[in-house]
Amino acid sequence: MNVSPPDDELLLQAARFAVVRRHRVDRHGRPYSKDTIQHAGAVMILPRFEDGSVLLIRNYRPAVEETLIELPAGTLEPPEPPIETARRELREETGYGCEALELLLDFQMSPGIMNERMHLYLATGLTEGRQALELGEQIEPLRLSWSEAMQMVHSGAIRDAKTLVALLYCDRFGAI
Repeated sequence: MNVSPPDDELLLQAARFAVVRRHRVDRHGRPYSKDTIQHAGAVMILPRFEDGSVLLIRNYRPAVEETLIELPAGTLEPPEPPIETARRELREETGYGCEALELLLDFQMSPGIMNERMHLYLATGLTEGRQALELGEQIEPLRLSWSEAMQMVHSGAIRDAKTLVALLYCDRFGAI
């Protein structure tokens, strides 16, 4: 991952992100520093079946030591285009392939601290296959009706922010 501009300072290079200290000047000419996380970006997929039901996942997250209900998602691996990452992550995490992927939304995950951009895709024409989980992944597919998924949002059973954004966006704007 490239660090730029040249006055930025690399604090940590990890496999999927970098921590960079950005040295800037404010509107009054005063220098300041801000530590940021630089990330390649990610995709999230909303798999929709012909009957209108959707496929979420139960995903164990070591950072919070909990199993969360989420949409399938994954980190970009440049130069792979986001749409191909979405196709690959759908297959790996759920076992399903798809005939079509449609970009619904791009958004910044947490711009106060990181540059990660999330790409939300709708996957249709689903065909069942086998999961191909990475080492350490504990993921179980969960097929729900749209109303069941929205009830889980309302009840607080879904707490993953990116999944909440995606489901509420699609519900509000009729994107599915």
